[in-house]
Amino acid sequence: MIFLTALWLGILTSISPCPLATNVAAISFLAKKITHPFFVLLSGIAYTFGRMITYAVLGFILINSIFSIPQVAQFLQKYMGKALGPILIVTGLILLGVIKINFPGLSLSQKHHNKLAEAGAPGAFLLGAIFALAFCPVSAALFFGSLIPLALQSKFGVILPFIYGIGTGLPVLVFAIAIAMGVTSLSRWFNKLTKLEYYMRIVTGAIFILVGIYYTDIYILKIF
Repeated sequence: MIFLTALWLGILTSISPCPLATNVAAISFLAKKITHPFFVLLSGIAYTFGRMITYAVLGFILINSIFSIPQVAQFLQKYMGKALGPILIVTGLILLGVIKINFPGLSLSQKHHNKLAEAGAPGAFLLGAIFALAFCPVSAALFFGSLIPLALQSKFGVILPFIYGIGTGLPVLVFAIAIAMGVTSLSRWFNKLTKLEYYMRIVTGAIFILVGIYYTDIYILKIF
């Protein structure tokens, strides 16, 4: 279940409005710079792996850095259960749009876009890695507010960022293949996926709040 949760969080991150629009725009931009469909597909795959590996490595570093400090590890073992409930509730409220936050991200100039696109697969990989670090409020809430706390609670914690990274890459890879094949109805599918993401995010946010209330009751309130 914990692996499926990490995979689901990754998929939901990838199809959230901001990351999804960025991914489709980036792959479309790469396609305009390359004429052969095979190399378009190759660049799309490289871009996808760039995002996947960045999320995975970032999570892996964060978790190992935290556990490498004995005092912090002991503190988390003692209080993480109590903190997890409120964290999940706040994350759920962000997903539902009740709490709105501004999260600073990274941006590239058109000149750097062109250089990376013209560099082929290595440039596409680097472009994906950079865009993965451009967190939006929803993706930041899912990664920092959900995945990392869950990983810190699980004995499989160091594996979860890699599962999450795979989840973030799957929808992007589908769009990369579609663009390489020249699918003309891509915009229609993009709109459908955007609408579907809204309901998926609402359901996930509601589940997070309910689970957060459950953890809060068990570890803090102890009402039931």
